[in-house]
Amino acid sequence: MNVKTTVITPQSTPDDQILDHTLRPKTFGEYVGQQQIKDNLHILIGAAKVRKEPVEHLLLHGPSGLGKTTLAHLIARELGTNLKITSGTALEKAGDVGSILSSLADGDVLFIDEVHRLNKMVEEVIYPAMENFKLDIVIGKGNMAKTLQIDLPRFTLIAATTKISLLSAPFRSRFGANFRLEFYSEDDIKRIVASSAKKLGVSIDPEALTVIARGSRFTPRVANRLLKRARDYAQVKGTSTITAEMTKGAMKMLAIDDSGLEETDRQILRTIAETFEGGPVGIKSIAAALSEEEATIEDVYEPYLMRVGFLARTSKGRVITTAGLRHLGLASKTTALEL
Repeated sequence: MNVKTTVITPQSTPDDQILDHTLRPKTFGEYVGQQQIKDNLHILIGAAKVRKEPVEHLLLHGPSGLGKTTLAHLIARELGTNLKITSGTALEKAGDVGSILSSLADGDVLFIDEVHRLNKMVEEVIYPAMENFKLDIVIGKGNMAKTLQIDLPRFTLIAATTKISLLSAPFRSRFGANFRLEFYSEDDIKRIVASSAKKLGVSIDPEALTVIARGSRFTPRVANRLLKRARDYAQVKGTSTITAEMTKGAMKMLAIDDSGLEETDRQILRTIAETFEGGPVGIKSIAAALSEEEATIEDVYEPYLMRVGFLARTSKGRVITTAGLRHLGLASKTTALEL
């Protein structure tokens, strides 16, 4: 099994689609964490219902696996409307946008995941649709070109992105509200895993909840994957309850340690500490040393290593911290950045 692409990566995989459908909260009451966002959404949705208008367009941003798609489902459910889901990569030309928007009904919610991948031509088509609920279509070319304007239903666009900086300023300004989803606390992850275990029909010890929470990278999607692996491990071992021992056994097979690091995480830290004497070192050099893609290191591994304080970015490059050295058992190194 490819550990790094199926367990610790926060990006969604085909296997997650079935798991997410099973474990996804059905109400805001079941949705754990992100309390400030839920409070704001409660006001926005409540006010829209009173006015009998669609909710303002919403922009959700933050790391993968934190629940942006789940929030879109809950908003549509709370409004009692239909939810249509697409992605930035699926909308390649203006006709794709027109086809989707014209199929919506008044009050429907359109969710665009990874919206930063929209090309600029498609963005410009969406602008008037968001502002005036009208779609401008150009027919013909050159001097024979004509613009046809089509009235659209009053819909709500919910866009999600992991890279809000890639969105153009005019596009960002057209959203009525934007919310950043933060990483979850250990207690919140425990609650999520306990709820997921109940939905999966398995019993889990409190100690096992702690083990999974500490290895989850503070991300619900990763926590649910670890729960699934622990369940499989316990069932193969003939145990009906997921214990801490069973969970640790499953994580050991996956090469995930108590801090949620897997082998590639440790290789990154070890490469900086030993090959490049603690840093600073550029991302290109690290990628070359590990035969790994730069984007994978930056998007999948670095955010968590920096969050737990094992890695730091400086103006000169990446540096392993004292905490990172201690985690590797290399605390005697003196070139690390002290945080």
